[in-house]
Amino acid sequence: MNNKNNRSNRNNNKISTKLAKKKEASLKPIYYKRLIYATVVIIFLLTLLIVRIAYLQFIRGSSLKESASRQQTTSRILSPNRGTIYDSTGKILAQSASVDTITINPSKIKNNAKGEDKKEREKNGKEIEEKVAKAFSDIFELDYDSVLEQVRSDSSVQTIVRKVEQDKVDKLTKWMEDNEISSGINIDPDFKRYYPYGNLASNLIGFCNIDNNGQEGLELKWDSVLSGTPGKIKTIENAASSLIPDKDETYIDAENGSNLTLTIDATIQSVVEKYLEQACIENDCKNGGTAIIMKPSNGDILAMATYPNYNLNEPRTSVASLVTNWVNLSSSEQLTNLYSMWRNKCVSDTYEPGSTFKIITASVGLEEDLVETDTNNDFICVGHEIVNGIKINCWKYQTTHGYQTLRQSLMNSCNPALMQLGKKIGAPTLYKYYEAFGLFSKTGIATSGEANSNFWNLENVGNIELATMSFGQRFKVTPIQLITAISSIANNGTLMQPRIVKEIENADTKVVTTVEPVAVRNVLSTETCYKVLDMLESVVSDGTGYLGAVKGYSIAGKTGTSEPDTTSKDAMYVASFVGIAPSENPEIVILVTLYNPQGPNGHQGGTIAAPVVSQILTEVLPYLGIPSDDLGTTSPSSNITLPDVRNKTVGEATKILENLGITVNFSGTDTSNIITDQVPKPGTSLLPGSIVCIYTSENEARTSIAVPNLKDMSLSKAKETLKNKKLNINATGSGTVLSQDPMAGTTVEEGTIINVTLKSQSHDAH
Repeated sequence: MNNKNNRSNRNNNKISTKLAKKKEASLKPIYYKRLIYATVVIIFLLTLLIVRIAYLQFIRGSSLKESASRQQTTSRILSPNRGTIYDSTGKILAQSASVDTITINPSKIKNNAKGEDKKEREKNGKEIEEKVAKAFSDIFELDYDSVLEQVRSDSSVQTIVRKVEQDKVDKLTKWMEDNEISSGINIDPDFKRYYPYGNLASNLIGFCNIDNNGQEGLELKWDSVLSGTPGKIKTIENAASSLIPDKDETYIDAENGSNLTLTIDATIQSVVEKYLEQACIENDCKNGGTAIIMKPSNGDILAMATYPNYNLNEPRTSVASLVTNWVNLSSSEQLTNLYSMWRNKCVSDTYEPGSTFKIITASVGLEEDLVETDTNNDFICVGHEIVNGIKINCWKYQTTHGYQTLRQSLMNSCNPALMQLGKKIGAPTLYKYYEAFGLFSKTGIATSGEANSNFWNLENVGNIELATMSFGQRFKVTPIQLITAISSIANNGTLMQPRIVKEIENADTKVVTTVEPVAVRNVLSTETCYKVLDMLESVVSDGTGYLGAVKGYSIAGKTGTSEPDTTSKDAMYVASFVGIAPSENPEIVILVTLYNPQGPNGHQGGTIAAPVVSQILTEVLPYLGIPSDDLGTTSPSSNITLPDVRNKTVGEATKILENLGITVNFSGTDTSNIITDQVPKPGTSLLPGSIVCIYTSENEARTSIAVPNLKDMSLSKAKETLKNKKLNINATGSGTVLSQDPMAGTTVEEGTIINVTLKSQSHDAH
């Protein structure tokens, strides 16, 4: 039975084996087909991959490389340092200081995000953008929404804030460290323009915009010299802002701008501005004023001032503060006011010069041998001149000057006499000399905005035009044109081009280029110039210009008052005075012009402009080391030199000062306290009876006093008025008070010295 079962099992196994082999044989074609299909797919995919790689490598390779380079390349501009502007003594008038500019690469801001997957990184990236925008808005006081829009922009670079001071940069740097922000925010070096003296010579120097480009004045005229050439750095960075070595990395260094040294002297400029401002305020000059000092021998401008001026560090806001109802003005009206205040009126505004122009007419008459200085009865004044049936008055038409010499005509500033001389000369000859004096063309002064004169065409000059032209009216010149012309008379007849920049220094190489003085042409003979200066000295010593005199110096000068042209919408009086000092061997020429004066002192140049010249020259001439002719200019022997009582007790100081005839002002009661300060300062020259205020550490409070108006007071009355205010006086001249410094209304400490100038009112001052 068992054998039978075994045989059955063996038969079954044989059958199973045969079936398996038969099944295996039937499946082989299927495996082979699948293998072939798989192989074909793989080969196909590999072929596609190879084709894709070839496409990317050979067809799109250059563009992809360029795109990658753009994403990784950081290219930044290296700002050059703008050149420094110095005055003639080396004082810095304009300079650039290092600041920083903050920019971002918006696409890289998200690179700071962390996360395990793309979705999480995108979420964190948006949060980082918001954090960055919030930090910028907080640190730099910016609008959050506007900054967030910049952070999320598609542009490669966005500027967040420019000209940032170091303290804010430090805050940003610390925030980046604390928040682990390493890419997308750039802190690039930049420069900001500073003007150490604020308002000084503002209309001459001008200012720069936020891009360090000159906008006005010398900054604009010399922009290409001052600005230098920007550099560039081009590097490759990875996502973490780390540099990737690249043989194509480029670095072009910036070339710094050149430095300028001006002919302007900051000390003289400050003196001129002080007295010009005072005159404009006291005489209520609605259209301001100008003043220029020129050295006639080489054309150097030592001072050039315009009032009102503005703060160069805040050119817009400082002007806005001077204009009434600024916030209610339209944008165009605001812009008009800005440009009006920024303009350098010394070179850009024209005016009728009035009687100062009589110098030119007289010079031409002498040079043409049509007149002499002191020939009796050369001219006759009956109070007016009839021209073509029209009466043209003398300024003093209520009375007459009678018969006069040329000298007397200038001393009296007589209009009819100059009209008669102009008729003798004739328009063609006058125009020939006007051209020689440079009055028909710009002077070429190296600053922006210079305007030209406005004369009639020669063919349109009739008898009336010739008459009014002869005494300086119904045509217009700029102040710089007039002072340049008159300076040629002070320079033995040689006309010099005004020079404002005298040296240019390459900031990198330190090579200095000198801007040489330029002699334009010879206009007059030396003999004629000598005669004119001699007559102009008489104008100051005995004529209408007597208020322009300076004690100890010979001054030549001429007053000017141009009357309004009623046919013009800009009609106004213009008061002026031109001074030449010393009258023999002149060193400087000064022109002061006051526009539209409406104050209580009238509008005559001899009355309101001549005193300004006197005040300026009184300080400037000694400063320049020009010796005085007056041997008695030292302080009177009765004056007291104030001793130094600091570090003494109040009791000791009081005894010392009272023994010298000085009144002591002390607010405390303890005389054993030690004095820490005194006003005036030690070494000051004081009159007997003057007041000295002393202070201790226990009594430091200062009292401020408004300076009273001393105008037209006698010396004794002025002394009494100031003493009642606990102020001191220093007086020069005799007569009544003509001017004071500081001016009325200025706030000063008790004990301050008020300088007053007294003049005798014995002459006309046209």
